Amino acid sequence: MQTLVIGGTGTVGSPIVNELLRHRQAVRVLVTSAEKAALLPEGVEAAIGNLDEPATLPKAFDGIDRVFLLNRQSHTEIAQGSYAVAAARRAGVKKIVYQSIHNVHEGAHIPHFYTKIAIEKAILGSGLNYVFICPNNFFQNDFFFKAGITNYGLYTQPFGSGGLSRVDVRDIAEATVRVLLTDEYDGQRIPLAGPEILTGESTARILTEHLGYDVQYAGNDLKAWATQAKQWLPGWLVDDWVQMYDLFQTQGLKASADQLDVLTKLLGRAPRSYGDFVKEHAGAFRRAAELV
Repeated sequence: MQTLVIGGTGTVGSPIVNELLRHRQAVRVLVTSAEKAALLPEGVEAAIGNLDEPATLPKAFDGIDRVFLLNRQSHTEIAQGSYAVAAARRAGVKKIVYQSIHNVHEGAHIPHFYTKIAIEKAILGSGLNYVFICPNNFFQNDFFFKAGITNYGLYTQPFGSGGLSRVDVRDIAEATVRVLLTDEYDGQRIPLAGPEILTGESTARILTEHLGYDVQYAGNDLKAWATQAKQWLPGWLVDDWVQMYDLFQTQGLKASADQLDVLTKLLGRAPRSYGDFVKEHAGAFRRAAELV
C-alpha cells in the first residue's frame, strides 16, 4: 500500500510524512521541483508535478492506494483540489483524506473556508472513499508571530475572546495517519481540536506562565493588524485572514464535548494542550535580549 502526500513539505504535511514513515509505510510526496525533492526525508519517493498543471499529475498518482490532500491557499485552490480529485479517480485510488477546517460551514463567507467547502463537494461527487480531517487553528502558527512575543512581549495573532479550540499539528499528523491506515472512519468528518478554549488574553497568560517573562495580548484592532501584515503578506491573503479573525473574535471556533470525544478515541489519549506546546518549545520563544 502506497500513500501520496500532497502538501507534504509544510507545517502539517511534514509531520504526516514522518508519521507515515514511523508506521513503515511507503510514501510518495508531490513536489514542484527537484530542489524540493532533495529536501525530503530518506525513504520518501518524490513525484515532481504541479496541481496547477493537471497533465503533470498522472505519473504522481500511478500505483497509489491512498492520498492525503492539503493544497495551500491560492487564487486557484479550488481548481487545484478538483484536479487532484480527478487524478485520484482516474488512477483508481482507494481513499482520499482531505484537510478541511474545523466547523468549516460556520465560516462559508470567508474565502479560504469557501474553497474548502467546494473541494469537499468535489470529493463527495467523485464517488471516492474519503475522510475529511478538520483542524482548528494550529498551535504552531505562533511561530509566525514569534517576533512580537520575543522582541516586544506582545502576542499579535488577533483572534480575540470568542474562543478557539486550537490544536497541535502533531495531533493532526497522528490522527491523519490513523484514518489513512484504517477503514473505521471512512465517510466521516473528523474534528481536530485542543482540550481547552483559548482567547487572545488566555494565550498571553499561558505564554507568560511558561516563558518566564511578561506577554500581553496586543488587542483586536483588525485594521491595525492588516496594515502591519500587508508589509510581509499579499494583500488578498491579509483581507481573507481579516475575515477569519473577525469570525474568531465575534463567534469563536470551539469544539463540542462530543467532538473532543471523537478525537480522544482516535488518538487513544487526550489531545495536547497549549501549555504543553509552549513548555516544549520555550527555547524557540526566548527573549531577543537573552539571545545576544
